Amino acid sequence: MKKEERLRLQQEKLIRMKEREDDLHRRGRRFVAGVDEVGRGPLAGPVVAAAVVLPPDFDVPGIDDSKKLSEKRREALFDVIMERADAVGIGQVSPQVIDEINILEATKQAMNLALEEAGKDLARRQGEGAGDSMPGDPAFGAPAIDFVLLDALTLEGLPIPQQGIVKGDANVLCIAAASIIAKVTRDRMMVAWDEEYPGYAFASNKGYGTKAHYDGLKAQGMCPIHRRTFLKNLPQKG
Repeated sequence: MKKEERLRLQQEKLIRMKEREDDLHRRGRRFVAGVDEVGRGPLAGPVVAAAVVLPPDFDVPGIDDSKKLSEKRREALFDVIMERADAVGIGQVSPQVIDEINILEATKQAMNLALEEAGKDLARRQGEGAGDSMPGDPAFGAPAIDFVLLDALTLEGLPIPQQGIVKGDANVLCIAAASIIAKVTRDRMMVAWDEEYPGYAFASNKGYGTKAHYDGLKAQGMCPIHRRTFLKNLPQKG
């Protein structure tokens, strides 16, 4: 495929993926957050969620479900999203808490944390350079996330209107952007932990159950970032 054709297809997909956000903006929803997570299936490491609010004029092609992108492309898009988003928030829940409350509840907790951080980031970014009247002036009102789009899940008790969308990370721009932020963030964590806990190939498998990972478990047992409830029959390291 020629470069021009690839760019044309990316632009068409960008327009399609923005449709839901554009519709919400037309209906008066100013700050729409997309939320996604990564790390529900691994044997080790946290579950990480991200919440991203994109401006209506966001026009960067190539954003997609993070699983469909190369590592190099994810890293490049991560930087663009962090720079151009109206807000970004990241939440993580540790393996110990995952073992205590189960992975589904931990995922929801990470999403709530990500939304909380995105709300803080939104207030900070919208306040920069806006003069004394923003965001503290009651006449203006502090900027706040006013709609949430999530990949498949919904969050009980969330005081913001929300919608869970099946395959949202592949079809909704802000959710896809959140999937990239969450994926790159967690992958970087696992690469760092590979140095602290060698022998499990965390840098390459990111905590998933590859042969190299299982070989490390057989040789060394579990390390502190393993999820005990995912590996009930294996010994702890040391």
